Amino acid sequence: RDAAIAAPAAGQIVYVTGTGTQAYNGSAWLTFTATYPVSYVVVAGGGGGGGGVISGSTPSPGGGGAGGYRSNVVGENSGGGVSAESLLSISAGAYTITVGAGGAGSDTQAARGSNGSNSVFSTVTSVGGGGGGSRSQVASSGGSGGGGSPYTDVSSTPGSGTASQGFAGGSGSGAGQTGGGGGGAGAVGSAASTNGGNGGGGVSSSITGTAVGRAGGGGGGDDGTATDGGGDAGIDSGASAENGAASTGGGGGGAARNNSTGGGDGGSGVVIFTLPTSATATFSGGVTQTSATVGTNKVYTVTATSTTSETVTIS
Repeated sequence: RDAAIAAPAAGQIVYVTGTGTQAYNGSAWLTFTATYPVSYVVVAGGGGGGGGVISGSTPSPGGGGAGGYRSNVVGENSGGGVSAESLLSISAGAYTITVGAGGAGSDTQAARGSNGSNSVFSTVTSVGGGGGGSRSQVASSGGSGGGGSPYTDVSSTPGSGTASQGFAGGSGSGAGQTGGGGGGAGAVGSAASTNGGNGGGGVSSSITGTAVGRAGGGGGGDDGTATDGGGDAGIDSGASAENGAASTGGGGGGAARNNSTGGGDGGSGVVIFTLPTSATATFSGGVTQTSATVGTNKVYTVTATSTTSETVTIS
C-alpha cells in the first residue's frame, strides 16, 4: 500500500513501499524483519610458545595453547569436547566481526609466551590461546591453555582452557627439563617427559566444503610435535620452534636448548560463516575476506581485520 488504510482488519498483511511487509495486529501495524540462519566457526588467535635464547642444560619451555574454538555447524563439534552450539538466526543489520591475532612467542627465558587475541562474530566470542610457560613464568590460561614450565621453582602446572572452547595444556617436567604441550581445541596437551609434550589436537570442520583441522596446541620444547595448525617445538641444537599456522589459531611451539631463537608465534584466528544465497554480506574497509558458494549457502571466510571495530552488514 502507498496510502493509509482507513479501517484495517486484524491479521491483514500489506506491502508498504520503502518500508517492507507489514501486518496489522488489531491496534498497530508491525513490520516484518527478515532473519537468516547462520552457521559459523569462530577461532581466536593462538598463544605464543615460551622461550628465550637457551643454552646448555637450561630447561626448555612450554608450547602455546590454541585459540578458543566455537562452532554451531550441524554434525560437527565445538571446542572443549562439546557438540555444536545452537542454531543462530540473525536479522538484517550490522554486526561486529574481529579476527584475533596470534600471541608473540617469548624471546627471553624471563617471560612466557603472549596470549592470543579474541575473535568475535556477532554475539559469539572465542578467547585467545594461553602463552606457554617459561623458566621464570607459569603458563597462561586461555581458549586453550599454554603448556607448563619445566622449572619446578615456578610451577609446572599448565594453563587451563575455556569451557566449550578448548582444553588445558600439558604439565612440564622438572626431571626431563622439558615443557608441556599447549592445549588444543580438541584435546589436552601432552605432559612432558624426556621430550617436550605434544600439542593437543584441534577440531576439524567442513564448513567450507573441505575438511580442515584448526586450533591445535603448540609442541613443548624440546621436540614436542603439533597438528591442526599448531607449531612444532624447537629441537636441541637443531630446528627452531615453529609458528602456529595463519588462520588456524594454532599455538606456537616452545623453544629448545642450544638454539638461538625463541618460542614460535601463535597463529592468527579466523571467522567463517554461512548465509543463504538470497542474503548479502557487505564488509567494512578493514576486513580481509573471501567467499564461495557451497550448496545453497554462501560461505564467507574472514582472515584479518585491521581494527576491533570492523563490521559486516547483512541484508
